[in-house]
Amino acid sequence: MTGYVHGYSEREALRLSEQAETLEKLLHHDTVYPPGAKILEAGCGIGAQTVILANNNPDTEITSIDISPESLEKARKNVEGKGIRNVKFLQADIFSLPFEDNSFDHIFVCFVLEHLQNPEEALKSLKKALKPGGTITIIEGDHGSCYFYPEGKKAIEAWNCLIRVQAHMKGNSLIGRQVYPILLEAGFRKVKVDPRMVYVDSSKPELVDGFILKTIIPMVEGVKKQALEMQMMKENDWEKGIKELHETAGPGGTFCYTFFKGRGIK
Repeated sequence: MTGYVHGYSEREALRLSEQAETLEKLLHHDTVYPPGAKILEAGCGIGAQTVILANNNPDTEITSIDISPESLEKARKNVEGKGIRNVKFLQADIFSLPFEDNSFDHIFVCFVLEHLQNPEEALKSLKKALKPGGTITIIEGDHGSCYFYPEGKKAIEAWNCLIRVQAHMKGNSLIGRQVYPILLEAGFRKVKVDPRMVYVDSSKPELVDGFILKTIIPMVEGVKKQALEMQMMKENDWEKGIKELHETAGPGGTFCYTFFKGRGIK
């Protein structure tokens, strides 16, 4: 597994929560499982997606795992603070799961594969824990799907730093376009992938605030240290790039990004 490219700061925790809340309807309106189902959430992080998963499926039994004990502690507090009672947390490695084969009815993975050096192996490991006929749901973004206006030159360079830093850390921020083949390669059947596009302009102030200002720009700013240390940009050019990104949140600005939601059956 690679390191988490965005870091573990309080600001990043806030960004993850804002992202989850902003994209809830777009990404999770159809993340619904039958009552009594046993669900494994792999790579729960701070629990931003866990809260939505649990609220949408109150009559299921959810086991949420993550490799980071710090993230798990935040996830526990996040979930308990919402009064949710159908989730249990466990520190575990996706590549070496502490479960017997065929333990879960469904598996849910959101914004995790992009950080893994071997996502196919991760899916094969998860598949073992899934019951025959059970489903896996994968949600990933694709930074190559992003376009915006005004299209500032330095803004594009800063955005590309995000892609390059993650690649340097052996991750893949372009993995959204690979969800279909990766699920097939891992041996899942009846694979279907549904693109979910976010389009933002000033007529959608809640998305301007929640997506551009509180999700996207902080995500880019989170790799500033690595980008400057690796000499991808000079600091004054970086600051100009961030300023140009803010212009996409202005009255005449637009921003577009696509997520990919895939589903397969064991």
